[in-house]
Amino acid sequence: MTETDGDDASAPDIEASTRRYYETGDVDAFYDAVWGGEDIHIGLYAHEREAIADASHRTVRHVADLVEDLLDPDATVLDLGSGYGGSARALAERFGCRVRALDLSEEHNRRHRAANVRRGLDGLIEVVSGSLNRLPYEAHRFDVVWSLEVLCHVADREGALREAVRVLRPGGALVFSDIMAAEDVSAQDLRPALSRLGVQSLATASYYRERLTALGLECDFEDRTPDLATHYARLNEEVRHRSDELRGVISSAYVDDLLANLPLWTDITRRGLLRWGIFHARRAAAV
Repeated sequence: MTETDGDDASAPDIEASTRRYYETGDVDAFYDAVWGGEDIHIGLYAHEREAIADASHRTVRHVADLVEDLLDPDATVLDLGSGYGGSARALAERFGCRVRALDLSEEHNRRHRAANVRRGLDGLIEVVSGSLNRLPYEAHRFDVVWSLEVLCHVADREGALREAVRVLRPGGALVFSDIMAAEDVSAQDLRPALSRLGVQSLATASYYRERLTALGLECDFEDRTPDLATHYARLNEEVRHRSDELRGVISSAYVDDLLANLPLWTDITRRGLLRWGIFHARRAAAV
C-alpha cells in the first residue's frame, strides 16, 4: 500500500476526528470494561486466551526493556499520544524518570492527571494537550521519545517523525509501535480498518524504516504481527461473550457497532493484510 501523508483529509480534520472519537463516554467505558482502562494499545500475548489488559501491560514492559539503558531518575521521556497514562505511570514507577505526556484529548488528560495523583506520580509526570506535529519543546530535550499506536491516527506522519527526532537528544532513542498496512495491500482491502481509524491510508514498515534512516537514525524493527491477530480475536471474543453486560455501561448502538466492526478487523488481521510491530531507533551520540 502506497503511503501518502496528508492525502484526502487534512491534518486538522483528522486531529479533530480523533479527538471527538476518544472523548465519548462510550469509548471510555469500552476501554475500561474490555481493555482494562490503563492502556490503549495492542498486547504482546503469552497465549491466545490471555487477558487483554495483561498482554497490553506486557507491551509496555517490553518496549521499556529496549531503552532501559537510557532510563534513570535523571532521564526525561516524551510520551506521544499518552492516552490514559498507562505507559507514563509504568515508566515513572519503574525508573523514577520524568515523563512529559502529550495527548490531543482533554478527557484523556483529565483522567490521566487524576490517576497520577491517586498513584502519587503527579510530581514525575506532566500532562499536556498538544499535537504530534507541533511539539511544544525545544530541540534535543528528551532522552527517549515513546509512542504506542498513535501514528496510525496522524495525517502527516513524516512531519510527526521529524518533530520526534527534533526533540530527541544525541544518543537518545525513539521507540514506537504502530498498526500498519502489509506491503502492496490496497486501500480498498483495508477500508474497514481505515474507516474506523478515520484516516485515508496506513504506513508500511518499509515507509517507517526509510523515513527514520533519512532522519539519521539507526533503526531496528521487531515484527509482532501475530500478536495483532490475537489481539483482535480476543477483543471480538470478549465483546461477543459479554455483549449483554456491556450494554449496561455502553450504549447499545456502540455495542452493535463493535459487534459489526470487530469481526472485520479479526478477518483482515488473520488474512495478513495488516502488520504490527515495534520500532527502536537511536540517534547518533554527539561527537
